Amino acid sequence: MREESRVAVVGGGPAGLMAATVLSEAGLAVDIFDAKGSAGRKFLVAGRGGLNLTHSEHAEPFAGRYGNNAETFKKLLAGFSPDDLRAWLRGLGVETFVGTSGRVFPKEATAAGILKIWLDGLGRRGVEFHYRHRWQGFSEKGAPLFLTEDGELLEFPARAVLLALGGASWPQTGSDGSWTPLLAARGVRLEPFRPANCGVEVAWSEHFRTRFSGRPLKNILLRCSDRQATGDVIITAHGLEGGPVYALSGVIRDRLEKERPVAVLLDLKRDLPQERIRERLEHRRDKESLANFLRKTLHLTGPAYSLLREICPPEDLKNPATLAGHLKNLSLPVINTRPLAEAISSAGGVTFSEVNADLMLQKLPGVFVAGEMLDWEAPTGGYLLQGAFTTGYQAARGMLKWLGHPTRRQ
Repeated sequence: MREESRVAVVGGGPAGLMAATVLSEAGLAVDIFDAKGSAGRKFLVAGRGGLNLTHSEHAEPFAGRYGNNAETFKKLLAGFSPDDLRAWLRGLGVETFVGTSGRVFPKEATAAGILKIWLDGLGRRGVEFHYRHRWQGFSEKGAPLFLTEDGELLEFPARAVLLALGGASWPQTGSDGSWTPLLAARGVRLEPFRPANCGVEVAWSEHFRTRFSGRPLKNILLRCSDRQATGDVIITAHGLEGGPVYALSGVIRDRLEKERPVAVLLDLKRDLPQERIRERLEHRRDKESLANFLRKTLHLTGPAYSLLREICPPEDLKNPATLAGHLKNLSLPVINTRPLAEAISSAGGVTFSEVNADLMLQKLPGVFVAGEMLDWEAPTGGYLLQGAFTTGYQAARGMLKWLGHPTRRQ
């Protein structure tokens, strides 16, 4: 088959693979190009801690998880929803279940198992994979250019191109953001990449860092600005990690751009109101150590007491009313977020104003964009992968429409 009759998908992550699925199922000849030696590397990393594929939340709040892009994702998710994703997985032979938190996981399959089934299916439909081909922009004719492993510059005159090159977190998987100058040179507006779903930094004392790094703070509530999140937080050598921290990392990051440090408030006893805590603290006997009293009276265990000593002036620990206030609103001075390379995901990339409703670049007709290349962010909990799958699906349908190919629901 001549190259001119084929379409190119650049990037072999979830968005690119989903796009190739839609395009090949519609009967198009598809070539996938990836800079790494294999596909789905970030998908495999996401599966290490349990593969959270999507979430069972209703459509309206689900779309709201995408923040400023909620309205855009409301439309996108209407085209390929969490239910559609689960149905597609079922077609692969992968059954899913909803966990107690509403998150959706595969019943038995692993990330590696799903990826193998997926790639095998693409191969049977004639999709060709070109690994260690790094995208180098477009030729004067508008064809995508690739630098091969041998140093050859390959021009691939495809009918249309779908870019799914990822954001800039976890660069070891190939998601390194190196594509940004290539699109910027074409006049495409980009927002700088910034870390999302990441840990934060606190300037611990050497004693606290050495003794308590890796220890959890259980069942706490975190607040920053008007946002809050609950769960377990891990103390690290640099500061804090964990689900509640990731959930607030976006608002913390945005505030850090205006002021430093940013106060993040911890409620170490979220099951008790402050007045009740104060009343209990007033019954402490003079000879009883504060650490032992807090353990017995408030069930304050783990590193929580040492955290109080790390943050609070010594005189505050002697005053029941002041100490009760710290237990409910312990102010941690966050000085930074962790580096972009360590973040679970990234914000930034191609702005939605640069693409039409079909995710085609306004300045480059026939070139479509999907996945984390687009400027969106969402919390962990299945929203990240769903966003990649959904944008890959919709960009592929947009390509079919642009090519004049039937776009009936796949």
